[in-house]
Amino acid sequence: MDLVADFAIRFISQFQSPALAFLIGGMVVAALGSKLQIPNAIYQFAVFMLLMRIGINGGMEIKEANLLDMLLPAVITVIVGVVIVLLGAFFFSRLKGIKKEDGLATAGLFGAVSASTLAAGMALLEEESIVYEAWAPALYPFMDIPALILAIVLANLYLSKKDNKKTDKTDVKNVEKTTVWSIITDSLRSSAISALLLGMALGLFAKTDYVFDSFYDPMFKGLLSILMLTMGMEAYQRLNELRKVAHWYAIYAGFAPIIHGLIAFGLGYIAHILVGFSAGGVVILSILAASSSDVSGPPTLRAGIPSANPSCYIGASTSVGTPVAIAVCIPLFIAMAEAIF
Repeated sequence: MDLVADFAIRFISQFQSPALAFLIGGMVVAALGSKLQIPNAIYQFAVFMLLMRIGINGGMEIKEANLLDMLLPAVITVIVGVVIVLLGAFFFSRLKGIKKEDGLATAGLFGAVSASTLAAGMALLEEESIVYEAWAPALYPFMDIPALILAIVLANLYLSKKDNKKTDKTDVKNVEKTTVWSIITDSLRSSAISALLLGMALGLFAKTDYVFDSFYDPMFKGLLSILMLTMGMEAYQRLNELRKVAHWYAIYAGFAPIIHGLIAFGLGYIAHILVGFSAGGVVILSILAASSSDVSGPPTLRAGIPSANPSCYIGASTSVGTPVAIAVCIPLFIAMAEAIF
C-alpha cells in the first residue's frame, strides 16, 4: 500500500513538474490551434546541449569510476534493448492486419532511447536528491544501437524472403552484414549519440569542470522545458496520424513503456545485488527502457526500413509512448526504488 500511495502522490505531483507541465502545455497549445512554432534549429540546439551536459558529466565521473562496475550494467542494457525488440516483434506478429515491417519498426523505436525522457528522469532524480552513477546515462547507446540494428536486420530479412526469395542464402548473409555495419555507423554518427559520446570524451580527457558548472549545468532545466514544449506540440499533431492506423499501436504504446521499464528494473536489481549498482542507477536503466527514441531512432528507421509507415511507429511513440514514459513510468520507478532499496 505504501508503494501505491507513494506512486499516486508522485503521479499527481508530476503534473506540476516542469517537464510534464511543459509537455502538456505544448499539447494544449496545439489543440487550441495556435500557430506557435519552436524553430527546428532551437530544438536541435536544446537536444545537443542536454546530451552534452549528460555526456560531460558522465565522462568526468568515469575518470573516478571502476570500469568493472560498469560492465554488468552495460551487458544488461544490451540485453534489455534486444528483449524489447523481440517482445514487440512477437506482439505484432500475432495481430491480423499489421504489416510486419511496421511492427518491427515500432518495436525498434521503443527499444531505442529517448534523450528527452532520459533528461526528464534525471531532472526529477536530482530534484528528489536520489544519487545515481554519473556514468549511468552513458548506457544510452548500449540499448539504442542494438535495438535499432536488430529491428532493421529482422525487417530486411523478412522483406528479402517476401520478395519470392530472389536472393540465395549467401546473399542474405551479405545483406545482413552490410545492414548491421551501416546501422552501427549511422547510429554512432547520429546527432544524439554523437553529442553524447563527444561530451563523454571531453569530460573524460579534458578539464571541463569550469565550463560544466558555469554553462552546461545551469542551462539544463531551461533547455529541457523547451524540449518538452516542442514534444508536446508534436505529440498532439501525431495523434491525427495515429488515428489513421490500427488501434493496436496505441494499445502497445500505452503498455509497452511500463513493461519494458519493469524488465529493466528487475535486471537492474540483479546488478545492484551483484556489483552494487545504485538505486538511482536502476531507475535510470528503467527510464532508458521505458523511453522510445525521438532523435536518433526515426531517421535511422526511415533509412533502414523505408517501406514501414512512419505514422505507425512515430505516432505511437510521440503521441502515447513518451507521455506514458514521463508521466507514469518515471514516478513509478522512483517510488519502487524507494520502497525496495
